Parts: sequence; C-alpha cells; structure tokens
Amino acid sequence: MHAATTDLQVGLIGYGLAGSVFHAPLIAAAQGLALGTVVTSNPERQQEVRAAYGPGVRTAAHPDELFARADALDLVVIASPNRTHVPLARQALEAGLPVVVDKPLAATAAEADELAGLADARGLLLSVFQNRRWDNDFRTVRALLDDGALGEVLRFESRYERWRPQLKGGWRESGDPAEVGGLLYDLGSHLVDQALTLFGPAVSVYAEADVRRAGAAADDDTFVALTHRNGVRSHLWMSATAAQLGPRFRVLGSSSAYVKHGLDPQEAALRAGARPGDGEAVWGAEPESAWGTLGALDETERVRTLPGDYPAYYAGIAAALRDGAAPPVTAREAAAALRVLEAARTSAAEGRTVSLASS
Repeated sequence: MHAATTDLQVGLIGYGLAGSVFHAPLIAAAQGLALGTVVTSNPERQQEVRAAYGPGVRTAAHPDELFARADALDLVVIASPNRTHVPLARQALEAGLPVVVDKPLAATAAEADELAGLADARGLLLSVFQNRRWDNDFRTVRALLDDGALGEVLRFESRYERWRPQLKGGWRESGDPAEVGGLLYDLGSHLVDQALTLFGPAVSVYAEADVRRAGAAADDDTFVALTHRNGVRSHLWMSATAAQLGPRFRVLGSSSAYVKHGLDPQEAALRAGARPGDGEAVWGAEPESAWGTLGALDETERVRTLPGDYPAYYAGIAAALRDGAAPPVTAREAAAALRVLEAARTSAAEGRTVSLASS
C-alpha cells in the first residue's frame, strides 16, 4: 500500500461497456483513487483511454503486463467478459492485490466462495461492483422501508425491461455456458442482489426462463420469484422483449404502496460523457415529473426520488483500503446471490420450485 498522502493506483482490466462507461469514469472521479493503467487489446480503445484520461494513464494489451507491475498497484478492477472474472480475480489475489470484480463475480456460488476464501486467507479486499444498490429509485425504496412508510411489506416487484427485438450479438447473448451470458446472470444479478439487500435470505426460488427472439441462444425473457425467510415475496422480471415497459418498482405494503417508473439517470449520463462533480447540477438527480408515487388507490402523493450515487461505491472501496472499513459489497454477498441465480436456472430447466438451505 502506498503512503496515505498519495492516491491509490488502480489497474483496470477491460474497456468495453463496463470498463469505459462505469468503472473508468467513477475511479477517475473518486477521491483517493487514481486510474493508473487500463488493459485493452483494442488499439482504438487504447486511443480512447488516452484521449479521455491523458497520457498519464498507461495502457496495456494483456493482463500479464499489468500483473508484471503488481508492486506499482494498490487495486485491480476486473471489467472484462464474465468468463474471465474467476481466473483474473484469482491471479490478482495471488499477486497480493485487492480486487473489485464487475458482476457476476463467477458462474457459480462455489467459485465465488473459493475466491472469497482465497481473499480472506491473503487478507485482501475482494468486492463486487453491484452499482445498482446506488440507483436513485432503489435508494428511495430503502429510505421508505426504513421510515415504515409502507407498513409491513408483502410483495416486492422489480423489473429491468428493454425493447430489443433484434439481437445485438456478442458474448452476452451467447448460449455457451462458459460465457455466463443471458439475462438471468446479467440483469438478474442486479435484481436478485437488490432483493436480498432489502429483505434478506431467500428460502425458495421459482423461475421461468425463455429464449424468445429468432436466432437467440440465451435467455432473453425471464421471471424469478423469491420467498424470503421473513415472508416477503419478491417478483423479478428481466426482458429484452418488452414492447411496453412495466414499472421499475412496485412495492406493496400493508398500509400503502410505492410505484416508480423509469430508470436511474446515471448510466445515461455516463454514456453521454458526463462525470460526477462536473457542473452545478446534483449528480444522479431526476426531475419531479419522474418521481414515484406513494399511497393507496386514489390517495397517493409524489415522493421525491433520492439522487443516485454510483460514486459512493468507489468511495467505499477507498475507505476500505485506506481505513479498514467494511467494503461496500462483499464476495460472500455475491455468493449468496449466485446461489439464488443457480437455483433459478435449475427451477426454469426442471419446472419446479427450488428450496434453499437456511443459513
């Protein structure tokens, strides 16, 4: 670890969607962190890195070039395709480096647990980038639950739906199990993590996973139902074939309900080149017209949506590395979500509800 007066040097592996839109901008904006090296074999992406972050940021064509300079790094962030997450995370931990891995951490809970054990044995941080815990609408739901505004929550409905009738191609739509593609592990990683974060462990899982689009090889229209240990039921939808989108959240309680449409604005802002701290506007804020409603039947009121806060994730990582604070997301939490995703895959394949061992 370098002196506390200097920024922690971060090596980023991968500069596709995850690396370029989410990780690089948030790392660069985080106090106490510095984007030191970006690994991408694509010459055009290497030029994009230099144009966006200046000549002070190194580029490398292969992860081995990064690990050859392990003593110059304080953190490795893995934002490469899913199939590379486990081997690269293991290589980083064995090189003595703390690691952040984009979701999903692994294809199986057993692999996630193995990595968590390795990190524990080495005394190293291993965290998973579950940025959707800092979505504006999710933060608002958490606040409403904390305030008791809904009474006893009975059912939690959550959706990530898109209208993409034509395939985009790439590993995310691959049917090869090694690629860990499909919506269950892509969008489902977020939906399950959010449900477990709000309501705790699941004791049973039921799922339906379909391949709807012509030429598709991986699930593109999937539903997962969880029963939590505390009795709450979570119904989670993920789809690329929704020509009209349902509410992002519908949370039904014993005294009222909360309904919210639309998506958190942070991804769109990052894609457009905006950065946290730029300008005078509040990062992650949305207009009143996008706020959700709270109440029952015709007696509802608009509820201000809390600003989204993706920067909080890497602020938490910096605090964990500097001060020994708890990481914002743990590998064990990721393993718990993967156990649910594995159960959902089994449920959909076998047409039955899967029970999870109590822990």
